[in-house]
Amino acid sequence: MLEAWEFISRRPELLAEWVLAHLWIIFVAIVIAVILGVALGIYITGKGKEHLADTTLYLAEIMMTIPSLALLGLLMSLLSSIGLKAIGFLPAVIALVIYGQLPILRNTFKAIQAVDPAMIEAGRGMGMNERQILFKIQLPLAIPVIMAGVRNSVVLVIGIAAIAALIGAGGLGAPIFRGLRNARMDLIIIGGISVSILALLVDGLMALVERRITPKGLRVSK
Repeated sequence: MLEAWEFISRRPELLAEWVLAHLWIIFVAIVIAVILGVALGIYITGKGKEHLADTTLYLAEIMMTIPSLALLGLLMSLLSSIGLKAIGFLPAVIALVIYGQLPILRNTFKAIQAVDPAMIEAGRGMGMNERQILFKIQLPLAIPVIMAGVRNSVVLVIGIAAIAALIGAGGLGAPIFRGLRNARMDLIIIGGISVSILALLVDGLMALVERRITPKGLRVSK
């Protein structure tokens, strides 16, 4: 532990570089994952789409069971075959988006499905169309559950992003794997502890965001 602290004292700029690279990969992946997950979750809640919902959630669960290294290898092969950069940032982001889908998609679907039908009927009685019901009733009531899914996804992605260092994506996985190659316990400790601290800090920040965007009535009831 002392050696790790000495390394940070000597090279704080290197640690900052690893953290920023990690945060950038996570930010891009989560933004894409949230957009896709929430949009798809809303879509499969429509009437007559029960089979589509079951199939979509099943496929998302299957993707979660694929080992990260296997998925990264598959993505590298696919990207290389279509002439895109097969290492580094792009395959890492795609893999993280895939892994981040299930918590967001499942929570969005379950939250919207759980909205009291009486609330929806009341909205229709007030002359709201389906779009207005979605944005003024269903989504506001579903926000706490959707945000819980987003928080789970973010923490999951932060951990998996460390493995992406193996394909040149950088981030906090870089000191871990460099330490493993060179038997440098200080680098392994720096990378492992930094990933853990980052996950805790980001989860705390997401909790604050969740509270801010949750309707006041629901906030009081929690």
